[in-house]
Amino acid sequence: MKITLISVGKVKEDFYRKAVFEYEKRLSRYCNLEIVEVADEKTPEGAAPAMEEQIKEREADRILKHVREDAYVITLEIKGWQPDSLMFAEEMNRLAVQGKSHIQFIIGGSLGLHPKVSRAADKALGFSNMTFPHQLMRVILLEQIYRSYRIIRGEPYHK
Repeated sequence: MKITLISVGKVKEDFYRKAVFEYEKRLSRYCNLEIVEVADEKTPEGAAPAMEEQIKEREADRILKHVREDAYVITLEIKGWQPDSLMFAEEMNRLAVQGKSHIQFIIGGSLGLHPKVSRAADKALGFSNMTFPHQLMRVILLEQIYRSYRIIRGEPYHK
């Protein structure tokens, strides 16, 4: 299976980069992982809501250029489906059994996703009602994808 992670912005902190690299390495046993970074927009201090919408729309246009029609698209959104790790593994397995050979996960920028990205998704996935830095979400998502493959294969994983 091919997994593509489309994310707004670069991972700047070294400790996040190291964690992403570690999960890239671990996941190479289970899937073909691709990480696509699209440029983020600088948000001026005290930006008006209209300007924030314009920023999200510009980021959305960059994201949507990478969305494949043949892929199953999952956005990360606070209001999305919030499974536990076993449910997430079951969903990943269900998609594979249904013949979905390409899953694209989308992580928005600091302002979130524009509605047109949400509309392009097959599913919205949430991890918590809390807000996390999008760089950290990349690590958390990769860890959960890795964990799901371990669960699917009946391999031990940390509970």
